[in-house]
Amino acid sequence: MQLDHIHISLSDQQLVGFVDGQPVCRYPVSTALNGAGEAEGSGCTPRGRHRIRARIGEGLPLGSVFIGRRPTGEVWSAELAEAFPQRDWILSRILWLCGEQTGFNRGGSVDSQRRYIYIHGTGDDQPMGRPLSHGCIRMRNTDLLELFACVPVGCIVQIDA
Repeated sequence: MQLDHIHISLSDQQLVGFVDGQPVCRYPVSTALNGAGEAEGSGCTPRGRHRIRARIGEGLPLGSVFIGRRPTGEVWSAELAEAFPQRDWILSRILWLCGEQTGFNRGGSVDSQRRYIYIHGTGDDQPMGRPLSHGCIRMRNTDLLELFACVPVGCIVQIDA
């Protein structure tokens, strides 16, 4: 199955995947602690129409750690998290978003791609269903692996408040 559309609701903290207009998967997420917003440096989750620009991490182990979209060779564990408490953990896979609405989430100081907005995995100690991220959409690693397998580059992602 290949998704043709993803909807992310900031108010519900949920991601829903669609095929031919029908919901086929649903996952809890964690979006920005700072709420909705498009401005660079805001720490907010951007709204509007996006698409998947890149899929990163295929074939890597569950819990693989990324820094700058590159795997570090580490695999997340509670011990690793304790050793590096200030890290914003980007784990397992990355679905990099690109805004589709010029002046709103694309270009200038509101560009989602240049803000490095991703759908990505996070540590097992992080709750879902509560906004806590720095702007990205966080998911459970096992949920992200399921989603990643169904999402092609170019898939539409709509993010609404």
